[in-house]
Amino acid sequence: MFKNFLNTGNPENLSWVFTLITCFSLIINCLLFYFIDLSLAIWIVILISEIICIYFLFKKLIVRFIYDKIRLIYKNIATKRLGDDKQPIQEWVKGDVLNRVQQDVERWIELKNLEIATLKELENFRKDFLANVSHELKTPLTTLQGYVDTLIDGAVADPDVNMKYLQRSSFTIERMITMVEDLETITKLEQNTDPLYITKFDFIALVKEVIDIMELKANTRNIQMIIQNHTSVPVYVLADKDKLRQVLINLIDNSIKYGRQSGKTFIKIYYFEQNLLIEVEDNGIGIDEKHLQRIFERFYRVDKSRSREVGGTGLGLAIVKHIIEAHDQHINVRSKVGVGTTFTFTLPLAN
Repeated sequence: MFKNFLNTGNPENLSWVFTLITCFSLIINCLLFYFIDLSLAIWIVILISEIICIYFLFKKLIVRFIYDKIRLIYKNIATKRLGDDKQPIQEWVKGDVLNRVQQDVERWIELKNLEIATLKELENFRKDFLANVSHELKTPLTTLQGYVDTLIDGAVADPDVNMKYLQRSSFTIERMITMVEDLETITKLEQNTDPLYITKFDFIALVKEVIDIMELKANTRNIQMIIQNHTSVPVYVLADKDKLRQVLINLIDNSIKYGRQSGKTFIKIYYFEQNLLIEVEDNGIGIDEKHLQRIFERFYRVDKSRSREVGGTGLGLAIVKHIIEAHDQHINVRSKVGVGTTFTFTLPLAN
């Protein structure tokens, strides 16, 4: 019953216990002093001994009370954590509970602060993304609406105007379709709904194929595409060939758009441990260092006016990054204004 009395969780009970023990001690001392002929010195010694005993007894009761309450609270916390840690509750509530609670609270605060910072970053990214999407769609829609309104107002009957406006409308629609397809590609890569089809293939042959695809576009700016550091021996890698084709097309397309007129695009290939290191390098306008950290973000444009001029959806590098990371590899960029830009990524070599 006394144990239950102490474990009720009410601090008032401890006050009553302390009061009763103190009163009982004083009564004993009075009886001893009154009925037993003791010297004052002996009585003082007995009194001091009782005070010391009361001090340690009450200290033990207080410590036990606090620990029991902390253990009860921490037991509830530990129960919530069992899903992650898979440890018995007894392992959480034994030992120095107060120290462990302090450590866990500090760790919890740190994790929550990190979580809040991440959520804020994601919220900012979401706002930027929505603003960019609305802007990128609004521009071609406004242009398309202008063409259609002109045709409705009578230009459709003018053979010199109607076909030109219809062709421009078709181009604008194709650009919007490309943007939506690129967004769909990124979404599938992020949600892992577009699985990789890993095969063994000759990477040099794929590079030559992409160069043939991009030749006409490169010729419009008189840009040479050159493969360096390769031999006549095939270089086999393990990757998704179709997606790697898209990576090379996007990177080479960027080098043509932002490269120097009559410049060069180099596709350099190196062996790096068990991987193949690929560099796509141009000698174009380059990118300022402050833009490099955000270059792979969706719709991020270093020079918006020039980007509008050369075309594109602003999603090409974001797709490249997602594809490379889906292969558990990394892509990096280094650049210098007026010198050029180099994109570097790796692929696993086939045995």
